[in-house]
Amino acid sequence: MDIFEKCYEFDTADAIKRAGLYPYFRTISSGQDPEVVIDGKWVVMLGSNSYLGLTSHPEVKRAAQDAIAKYGTGCAGSRFLNGTLDIHVELEEKLAAFMRKPAALAFSTGFQVNLGVISCLVERGDVVYLDKLDHACIIDGARLGFGSVVKFHHNDMNDLGRRLEVHDSKRAALVVVDGVFSMEGDLVNLPGLVKAVKPHGCRVMVDDAHGIGVLGKHGRGTAEHFGLEDDVDLIMGTFSKSLASVGGFIAGEAKVVDYIKHTARSMMFSAAAPPASVAAVLKALEIIEREPERRERLWENTRFMAAGFKSLGFDTGESVTPVIPVLVGDDTLAFVMAKRLQEEGVFVNPVVSPGVPPGRALLRTSYMATHTRAQLERALAAFAKVGREVGLIQ
Repeated sequence: MDIFEKCYEFDTADAIKRAGLYPYFRTISSGQDPEVVIDGKWVVMLGSNSYLGLTSHPEVKRAAQDAIAKYGTGCAGSRFLNGTLDIHVELEEKLAAFMRKPAALAFSTGFQVNLGVISCLVERGDVVYLDKLDHACIIDGARLGFGSVVKFHHNDMNDLGRRLEVHDSKRAALVVVDGVFSMEGDLVNLPGLVKAVKPHGCRVMVDDAHGIGVLGKHGRGTAEHFGLEDDVDLIMGTFSKSLASVGGFIAGEAKVVDYIKHTARSMMFSAAAPPASVAAVLKALEIIEREPERRERLWENTRFMAAGFKSLGFDTGESVTPVIPVLVGDDTLAFVMAKRLQEEGVFVNPVVSPGVPPGRALLRTSYMATHTRAQLERALAAFAKVGREVGLIQ
C-alpha cells in the first residue's frame, strides 16, 4: 500500500475547479485594505480579519521597516536558544500590561499558541472540555495532549454543566472556548460558562483571536466585554487580526506562563517571530490604545451591514460581532454565490463542511474600521443582486 495513494485519489478540489467554482488561494495583488486587487480588478474586501484596518497603517509599516534595518529579517533560531530579541521581551511586557494579566508569552503563530499551551497543560489523567465549534487549533492542541477530551454542545452551558457533574474531582480539568466563534460571529456565553465551571474548580482558557481589539471598552476582548477578566485564567490572542501582523500570545499567571515557556513544544522548537512582525504588533498596540475611535467606526460599520442584510432578507444567524455570516445552507450554492459576488466586485469567504456543520454552508463576511459607507453600500447592492439571482431572497 502506497502512503501517497490517498493523494492520487483526492479529487475534491479538482472537481470544484472543473465546475469553475474553486474559491480558495485567490491571489491578491495589493495590501489588506478595504478594497483589494484580484486579477487586475478592484473588489471590496469583505473577507479580511484586519478589523481595525492597521495592516497598511503608515506607522505600523514604518515600525516594521525600522526593525528590519536594526535587526535584519529573521532571528535565526528559536526563542528558547538564540532567537530572543529585546523587542520580544518588550512586546510580552506590553501585552501583559494591555491584557491586565501578570505575564504574557509570544509565539510565532496563533495556531502554535493553542497547540503548545493546551498540549503541555493537559497531561495524562487530565481532562479538557471543548465547545463542539471550537477552532481547529484548539481541537488539535487537545489531541496532542495525553488527557481526555470531552466536547459539549455549542454554547450550551447546561450541557457543559451536566458533563461537569460527572467529572471526577481528582482529575485536573481545563475548559477551552473561543471568545468569538470565527465562522458564525457569535459570542461565547462566558457568564454561563463561569457559573457552570466554578463549583468544579476547572480552569478556563479563552481563545480571543477575534475579540482582542474589537470587544470591551479598551479592546481587551470577550472577558472585558462581560466584566469577567478575573474569572478567565488564560487568554489567547493572535497578531494576525486586529494587531496587523503574524504570531500569537498567551496571557495569565506568571508561574503558569513560565511553565508554558519551558514546556510548550510549538514555542520551544519553532523559529522566533521575525523582528518586523514584532515591531508591527508593538506599534499596533500603541495605536489601539490611543485611537479608540477606530473600534467605534468598526462597530458603526458592523451595525450598518447587519441591518442591511436583515432588511434584504438574509439570515445572519446569531452573529453579534464584526464577523457576519450569510447563511446559504448548500455547499455548492456557497461556491456559486462567492464567484458571482466577486464578479460583482465583492470578495467573501465561502465556508462549507467541515468548517461548519453539514447543511449550514455560509458566506463569511467581516468588517474593518476603514471601510467607507460607499464601499459597504456597493457590497449590499451586490448581495441583493446575487441573492435574488439564486433565489435566496425575494
